[in-house]
Amino acid sequence: MNRSISRAVLIVLAPLALSACVSLGGGGKVPASLLTLTPAQSAPPGSTASSSAADALMVMEPETDQHLAVLRVPVQVDDANIAYLQDALWVERPARLFRGLLAETLRAKGGRLVLEDSEASVPVAGNRLSGRLIAMGYDARSGSVVVRYDAIRTGPKGDVQTRRFESVVPGVAPVPAQVGPALNKAANDVAAQVAEWMGS
Repeated sequence: MNRSISRAVLIVLAPLALSACVSLGGGGKVPASLLTLTPAQSAPPGSTASSSAADALMVMEPETDQHLAVLRVPVQVDDANIAYLQDALWVERPARLFRGLLAETLRAKGGRLVLEDSEASVPVAGNRLSGRLIAMGYDARSGSVVVRYDAIRTGPKGDVQTRRFESVVPGVAPVPAQVGPALNKAANDVAAQVAEWMGS
């Protein structure tokens, strides 16, 4: 790893120490700004949607590995080592942000009622979008941002389809001012691909 990258990422953490990074307590320095995901496509104000429970779509929060279950932005240093980008924190867990982005992108397409699994008071929807968020961070080897999502589509009769979606934004410096917008762009690209696949 060269000097420019080593200054931009925290010291490489051993896999067993990753769980210790969940806590933001202890008086740690808070970044001047926090990263979030903003939908490129959004349902217009005043728009409504309704459908039977069988036709509704429930968007589930994706599963993740431990390195994405924290508020820090992971940096893939090499095949075996992960670090975290300095001075960069998400406003909440990446998987939850991505779920909201997926749901809003699907709502913007129109045609069906789209719910999120956090809305526990609603009836169970007949259609479900779940999956696993595999990558949502910076790749130091290629100088790019990568978002990779394995989607699982389950229909009202139990039929299941799967597909992997990916978006890569190259030419990104390992600093929050560039990584944040690139992650937002890549995540929106993946969400749009998923919405197309879902037929909404």
